[in-house]
Amino acid sequence: MRIGIACYPTYGGSGALATELGIELAARGHEIHFITYAQPFRLTSFHEGLFFHEVEVPHYPLFEYPPYSLALTVRMHEVARQHDLEIMHAHYAIPHAEAAWVAGQMLRKEGRNLKVVTTLHGTDITLVGQDPSFWSITRFSVEQSDGVTAVSEYLRQETHQAFQCDKLDIRVVPNFVDPEIYKPGRDDCHLRALAPHGEKIVMHISNFRKVKRVDDVVRIFAG
Repeated sequence: MRIGIACYPTYGGSGALATELGIELAARGHEIHFITYAQPFRLTSFHEGLFFHEVEVPHYPLFEYPPYSLALTVRMHEVARQHDLEIMHAHYAIPHAEAAWVAGQMLRKEGRNLKVVTTLHGTDITLVGQDPSFWSITRFSVEQSDGVTAVSEYLRQETHQAFQCDKLDIRVVPNFVDPEIYKPGRDDCHLRALAPHGEKIVMHISNFRKVKRVDDVVRIFAG
């Protein structure tokens, strides 16, 4: 299949998951097109069947804030038309789902049918999407998607409740890792160094954004 993937290229779960998914799909013979404003941080080497299309945002004095979502929509439309994409996979609802839907409507006028799949990752629903400035467009974009997935059962339920869309079919597809890459080592020297007497180990794996409440994590560890 010919698939477009829109995601944030920066450090974070949604971008990492989207990139790893694209790499694996390309390895399985699909043609994958990443569409974003910078090369995804996990995309560090060449992969056959995988392409990157940069979204260039014009900086014009009239705009106090660069109109990224519009530039993203246009780039999606261009790439989908030029490469005859079948699916646009939007990772993180804002602004990717909305941009994908508009690009799909533009393509419909040209007799093309681009399917949109939206994957909800967390704060796009629990925090950003529920802001009054984004609530209605988030709900609309998710409801207009041809397929919707969420990374957890909690997020599926939160989407139904927060956006009053109980009848929306949201499939739960948990985040994943490649067990061939991420697997326990044969040597337990690291464990012995950290817990020589069999102490319990609590690990926090995340970034340092405010929503992650790193201060609370440190206090918990200290206690």
